Amino acid sequence: MQEYESLKAMVAEIEADINKAQGGNKAAGTRVRKQMQQVKQAAQSVRSRILEIRSTD
Repeated sequence: MQEYESLKAMVAEIEADINKAQGGNKAAGTRVRKQMQQVKQAAQSVRSRILEIRSTD
């Protein structure tokens, strides 16, 4: 499922910024928050896709 693969890739990309944010980098923290919003939207897409798959069965 393409939506799920996209979600996994987004989470993997955030890791470096999360480590920087934990070290006190405020700009990295801002980037993480923005990226987490995108992750939230991607997760919703996965949920919608799962419901589509379930309803067709």
